[in-house]
Amino acid sequence: MEVAFGVLGPVAAWDGAGDTIALKGPRHRAVLARLLVARRRVVPVGRLVDDLWADRADQAEPPADPVGAVRTFVAALRRALEPERPPRTPARLLVTEGPGYALRAEPETVDAWRFERTVTAAATLPAPQALNRLDEALSWWRGPAYADFADEAWAHAERSRLTELRLHAVERRAETQLTLGQAAEAIPDLDAHVTEHPWREDAWRLLTLALYRTGRQGDALAVLRRARTLLVEQLGADPGPTLRRLEADILEHAAHLDPDPHITHPPSLPHAPRPTPVSDPSGPADRVWAEATAAYDRTVASGARARLESTVGLLRNLAVTGGNGLEAARRHRLAAITAAQELGDPELTARVIGAYDVPAIWTRADDPQQAADTVAAAERTLAVLPPNAHLAARARLLATIALESRGTRSARGPQAARQAEDIARRLNDPALLAFALNGTFMQTFHRAGLAPQRDAIGAELVALSARHGMVTYEVLGHLIRIQSRSALADFPGADGHTAAAEQLADRHELPLVGVFTQWYRVLRLTATGNPKPARVATAYQDAALRLDGAGMPGLEHGLLPLALLCLRLRNGQPAQTDEHIDWGPYEPWARPLVLLARGCPNEARTALSSLPDPPRDLLFEALWCLAARAAIAVGDRDTMERAHAELAPAAAELAGAGSGLLTLGPVAHHLDNLSAALRHPR
Repeated sequence: MEVAFGVLGPVAAWDGAGDTIALKGPRHRAVLARLLVARRRVVPVGRLVDDLWADRADQAEPPADPVGAVRTFVAALRRALEPERPPRTPARLLVTEGPGYALRAEPETVDAWRFERTVTAAATLPAPQALNRLDEALSWWRGPAYADFADEAWAHAERSRLTELRLHAVERRAETQLTLGQAAEAIPDLDAHVTEHPWREDAWRLLTLALYRTGRQGDALAVLRRARTLLVEQLGADPGPTLRRLEADILEHAAHLDPDPHITHPPSLPHAPRPTPVSDPSGPADRVWAEATAAYDRTVASGARARLESTVGLLRNLAVTGGNGLEAARRHRLAAITAAQELGDPELTARVIGAYDVPAIWTRADDPQQAADTVAAAERTLAVLPPNAHLAARARLLATIALESRGTRSARGPQAARQAEDIARRLNDPALLAFALNGTFMQTFHRAGLAPQRDAIGAELVALSARHGMVTYEVLGHLIRIQSRSALADFPGADGHTAAAEQLADRHELPLVGVFTQWYRVLRLTATGNPKPARVATAYQDAALRLDGAGMPGLEHGLLPLALLCLRLRNGQPAQTDEHIDWGPYEPWARPLVLLARGCPNEARTALSSLPDPPRDLLFEALWCLAARAAIAVGDRDTMERAHAELAPAAAELAGAGSGLLTLGPVAHHLDNLSAALRHPR
C-alpha cells in the first residue's frame, strides 16, 4: 500500500484507495509532521523529545519517560501507515536508523514536495502547459501549510518557505495568464491576493497591468493609489520604483505595456531584482543594493537580453552563499539556458551557459539529469557558433562540458577539458584558465593514484587565483589540495590548506567551505590518531548534520553510512546490517559486505559477480578496497585480480582519503592482502 501525505493544510495521510488514515492523537500527528519536515532525513529521538515537549510554546510537561512515549507514538504510526506489515518484520516507511527515526516517503507521495517540483518545472514550459501545471499545483492547498502546527518552532521555517513558494506560484500563474492574453481572468484572483498580502509589490504590478490591458485605465491608476496607501499605512514606506514608473507609463500609454503577440512562453527567469519597499535600508550594503537594482529596473527594458545575462551573474553569486542559494541557483540555471536557446542567438546562449563558472569540488553531480541537459545544450551551441565567435566563448562551453560530464566515463569530458585549458593558456585569460582547470580537475580520475596530478592542479589554482583576486577559485585550490595531501598522508600540509580555506571563507562569507573542512577534521582524526570508534562515529554524525540543507545531494546521499562502514572495517568490525540504511549510490559496493556480516557468503559471492566498476571519482580507490575485502572473504579470484590491477597505481596513497572525507587505510595494505589471497591455489 502506497501512503500519501498532505501538509498543505492540516497534516493528513491517505491510503492507496484515497481513504484518510486515522493518525490517533495530536502527539502522533506531531511526530509524523516533524519527520515530514525533515524530508527523509533522520531525526534523533532526543530532538523529537525536545520538539514535542521542551521547545513548545505551551510549556507542556513531558511524561516521566519521554523517550518511551516517542517510541509508543512511532509504533502506533507504523501500525497505521503499514497495517498489513507482518509482526516483527522491519518497517519500510517509518524506519529506525542510527540515533532516531526517518520517514522514507517517496517524493511524489508528499504534496508539498510535489508542489515545489511542479512550480519549478512550470518555469520551463510553454505558457499553456505552464498554466495548467500551476493550476493543478495550487489546487493541492487545503489551507496554510502544517496548519495544525502553526505555533511550533520546528515548523516555522518550513511553513514560511512553503507559504512564500505558494505566493510566488500565484503571481507566476497570473503573469502566465497575462502572457496568454487572459488579463480579465487574472483580475479577481489578483485582487484577492493583494488584499491578503499588500506588501507584495509584484502582485500590485500584475493587477495594475491586468486592468490596463482590459481597457480599465482609471481602475489601474486607482489600484496604484490603493497600493501606495496600504504600503504607507502598513509598512510605513512608499512604493518602490517599479510601481512609480508603472504609473507614469500608464499615463503615457507606453507601448511596452501592451501584450507582445509573439510571446508564447511564460517568463522562465525572475525579473531583475527589485528592492523591497523600505525607505531606510539598514546599512550601506542594503542602500547600495536598493539603489543599484532600482536603477537597473529603470534603465534596462523588460525583456532585454541584458536581463538574461545579468540573471546568470546573480545565479553564479547566489550559488556560493549557502545551501538555499546553491539549490536556487541550480534550479534557475537550466531555465536561463532554455530561455537563451529560445531566442535563437548562439552567442548569447554561449555567454549564458559559460557565465555560470561556479567552482565545483565534488565529483558526483547533484542533479545528473540537469548536468546531462546542460552538456547537451553546450554541445548544441558549440555546433552552431559562427566561425568568428570569440575563442573564450568556445572555451567556456568546453569547460562546462568537462565539469558537467564528471563521473560519466565519457571520452568527451577529458577531451573538452584539454581543449578548454589549451585555449585559456593561449589567450592568457586568468579567469578562463581557472574555470578550465576546474574542468581538468574533474577529469583527472581516469585511473587510481592520480592525487599528485590533482595536487598540482590545486597548487596552480591557488597561485593563479591569489595573483588575480579570484577568491572562490583560490578556495577551490585549497580544497583540492586538502584532498590530495590527505591521499598522500600529508596531514600537516592538508591542515595548512584547511586553515587557509577557512580564513578566506570567513572573510568572504562562503559558508559551504565549512562543510568540507569539518569532514576533513574527522578524516584526520581517524587517520592519524587512535581515537575510540564511538568518538569518531559521533564526529561523523555531527559532520553529516552540516550537509543537511547544504544543497549538495550528490555529496550527501549515502555518505554517512559509507563513512561509518569504513570506520567499522578499519576497527575490525563487520558492516552495518540494518536493512533500512540508505546506502545511496554506494549500495552495490556495500552490499557484499553487509551480506557477509549477516552470514550469507553465497549471496555475497553472487552480489560480487555482478558488481560494476566503481565510478572514476574521488571514492574510486575506496570502493575498490571494499570490493577487495569482500572478494578475499569469499575467494572470488576474478574480482581480486581486477581490484589488484586497478589499485596498484595508488599503492602510495590512503584509500578514500583523496575525498577529504573518509579512509580505509593505506592502499598498500589492501594490495598486500590481495596478493596473499591470490597466492593460494584456487
